[in-house]
Amino acid sequence: MEDEVAKGNIRAQGFDLNGIWVPFYTEHKVMAGLFEAYDLCGNTKALEINIRFADWLNSIVSGLNEEQIQKMLNCEHGGINESLAELYAKTGDEKYMKMSRIFHHKAILDPLSNGIDILPGKHANTQIPKLVGLARRYELSGDSTDRKTAEFFWDRVVNHHSYVTGGHCNHEYFGPPDTLRNQLSDETTETCNVYNMLKLSEHLFEWEASPKVADFYERALFNHILSSQHPETGHVIYNLSLEMGSHKEYQDPESFTCCVGSGMENHSKYGRNIFFHNNDELYISQFIAAELTWKEKGLKIRQETNFPDEQTSRLVISCEETVPLTIQIRYPKWAENGMQIKVNGKNKRIKEKPGSFAGITRYWKNGDVVEINFPFSLRLETMPDDSTRVAIFYGPLVLAGDLGAENDSNRFNPDFVPVIMTENRDPKNWLKLVEGQSNTFETQNVGRPHEIVFKPFYATHNRSYSVYFDMFSEKGWEDHQRDYLQKLEIKKQLEAATVDFFQPGEMQPEREHNFKDSKTWTGQNKNRKFREADRGGWFSCEMKVNKNEPADLVCEYWGGYTGSKTFDILINDKIIATENISNKNPGEFMNVTYEIPQNLISGKTKITVKFLPHDGHRAGPVFGVRTVKREV
Repeated sequence: MEDEVAKGNIRAQGFDLNGIWVPFYTEHKVMAGLFEAYDLCGNTKALEINIRFADWLNSIVSGLNEEQIQKMLNCEHGGINESLAELYAKTGDEKYMKMSRIFHHKAILDPLSNGIDILPGKHANTQIPKLVGLARRYELSGDSTDRKTAEFFWDRVVNHHSYVTGGHCNHEYFGPPDTLRNQLSDETTETCNVYNMLKLSEHLFEWEASPKVADFYERALFNHILSSQHPETGHVIYNLSLEMGSHKEYQDPESFTCCVGSGMENHSKYGRNIFFHNNDELYISQFIAAELTWKEKGLKIRQETNFPDEQTSRLVISCEETVPLTIQIRYPKWAENGMQIKVNGKNKRIKEKPGSFAGITRYWKNGDVVEINFPFSLRLETMPDDSTRVAIFYGPLVLAGDLGAENDSNRFNPDFVPVIMTENRDPKNWLKLVEGQSNTFETQNVGRPHEIVFKPFYATHNRSYSVYFDMFSEKGWEDHQRDYLQKLEIKKQLEAATVDFFQPGEMQPEREHNFKDSKTWTGQNKNRKFREADRGGWFSCEMKVNKNEPADLVCEYWGGYTGSKTFDILINDKIIATENISNKNPGEFMNVTYEIPQNLISGKTKITVKFLPHDGHRAGPVFGVRTVKREV
């Protein structure tokens, strides 16, 4: 592979470079691990290996022209730009900073630098490490464009592409901004993405102590990261499902994926990014039990808290001599009922508002104690594109509605997920605290067909759940039921017109329809089986038709799948349609009708239907194939 690339013979797809799966992504991970060995363990051999690694990489890319480099960068390359910038920081050799700038993917980074949201339709975690690399490069070079680009990206992801948990992406891809209502599935919010967004947030907070960045960090840490590990087995989650009526799928640690790797690291880092300092200011960014030793100040601060199971935190000061210092305490945006601070038992007046830092300036002495109290309150957060689809928060915590055992076979029945029937949008009026259970509530006379128990998402395991719920007035519910009955009638009419139906992904129907394939797999979504062909693959089936009678082909897809999903549909080896289901009618199953040319039916009782992906794409998933009588 390296010889071909060095000569400019480049064949790059999203995850494949000249037949090798994401080689520069892999090198970034290896280099990052070697830096840890050097920084934390003093292993000088690790740095030496990184230097040789980078020099080998330079021998491949240094002779390429700009067009060849940009073509190469169409394959996911992780944060290799970050590793090369870091090598410059370690060695002072400008060659490595120059290499970092070689790995600058213009197709993504140039629009972002100009304030253009290029993200819809892009593979999410392919992009974030590029911006982490820009952030590190700014710190080393002072390039303001790198900083501006990283900050714009952070804002777009956090404020326009993220769900209430702080996670983002559906089936690993960004969708349109502020359009999330129908982007719910069992493959939302990849954990690696959140891992990388927390890395980027750390950089941004170090540049400027932004309470918005600290609030996001808390949201993503407690509602995604903490939710993504099973407390008994330690197993972690690749995609944290926000599907309504879903459950958590834990990874087999023997099947090592990116999110198993970052997942192992995630849960070792809760002690990180709690404290920051700036000269004579100490920032309390997160409310997590920890102890800080600040040797230069001769100071220790112990934070004592059981947050978020308690709504307080306590700072205990230890020092031999008095220390002049301003302690800046985050005043969370969610603290709608205010925050109280006491220093040695005396109330401190707080002029600041939620979403800021409250400063305490004094000469601190040994034994000083700061008590912080921030009462949690209930509130709704809505989908940006639908105010009637809501999530419930208690303070910083996303609450999940408990829907019973995770293996309940009814969970994909549309009536399985209850709704909230009320026009009162203040949840404190219809949620009651469950006695003896921390941060747990039950609805009062608003759940239909039954009441709902809500508890923190991070505490929800081995259960079916919903994070999002639909709210209805009586009229809205009547309209919803009417729409549902209309869809049932349309389905009934389709079945009446059906000549033959093929269910992909099930053994007997595939035998009966002479199913053939190459490089495919089966899967399941909402309790429905499907078949999908990988890049370079295909699949086909034989379908009955009524001899010489006009007919159509009807294929069923799920709207909301993202990524490269353009494919041809062939009948008897003749292309009758080209389909692209990426983000097509998201959030619903859809039947798409294709007219079958009469010359492909004449004299026949069977036809062969084939699904053939375009280069670099996949075909499907396909949930059903029908031949139907054409209405004339």
